[in-house]
Amino acid sequence: MKVAIFQFKLFGINTYVVFDPSTGECAVIDPGMMDSDEQQAMDNFIVKNNLKITSVINTHLHLDHAVGNYYIKNRYGVPVNASLKDKPLGERMKQQALMFGINNDFRDVAIDHYLTNGDIIKIGTGELRVIEVPGHSQGSIALYDSKDNFVIVGDALFKGSIGRTDLPGGDFNQLTDSIRKQLFTLPDNTIVYPGHGEPTTIGVEKKTNPFLK
Repeated sequence: MKVAIFQFKLFGINTYVVFDPSTGECAVIDPGMMDSDEQQAMDNFIVKNNLKITSVINTHLHLDHAVGNYYIKNRYGVPVNASLKDKPLGERMKQQALMFGINNDFRDVAIDHYLTNGDIIKIGTGELRVIEVPGHSQGSIALYDSKDNFVIVGDALFKGSIGRTDLPGGDFNQLTDSIRKQLFTLPDNTIVYPGHGEPTTIGVEKKTNPFLK
C-alpha cells in the first residue's frame, strides 16, 4: 500500500491516507482538518487519485488527531474505528479544546467499531494490523503493514522523542514499556510514520532515541 501525508495546522498534526493503488480503496488516519481549506485539500486528493474512502481510523482521540472525524464520516459515509479505551477522550472534544485555549465548538467523536490488539483492517488487497501502545493515552494504537514495511504510530513514538504523558490517561513507564515491547520488536528497517514531525525507522530509534536508552 501507499501512504500520503498531510500536515494540518492544529499542532502540526500528520494526517495519513493509506491506499491500495490496485483497488482505489483507502483509509484516512487521524483526520486533522480544521477548516474548509484543509477539507478541500483532502477532497482534492481523493478525487485526483480516484480513491474510495472505506474508513476513518484514529490512533488515539486527542483533539488534533480527531478534529476532522465528523467531516470525513459525514462527507463520505464511512465508519470511525478507534479503541474503546479512548472513548472518554472522544466524548470530551470541547473540553480538550478549552484546555489549550481553543474556543471552537468541536463535535464529539462517536466510535463505530472498536479496535483491539491484533485486529486486521483490510484496505483493498492490503492489511493494517492493530498494535496497542498505551501510555500517551490509554487507547493509543499503532497500525502496521508488514508487507509494505511501515507502521503509523500516532503520538507514541517520534524521531528522537516519545509522546507526552502529562495529559489525562498518560503514563511514562507504560509508554516506554509499550514502545519497547510492541514497536521495537518490529524489523529495524520498518518506516515509522509519527503523528507529528518527520518519519524515522525502528532501527534508528532503538539506537538513538534518548528516552528509550
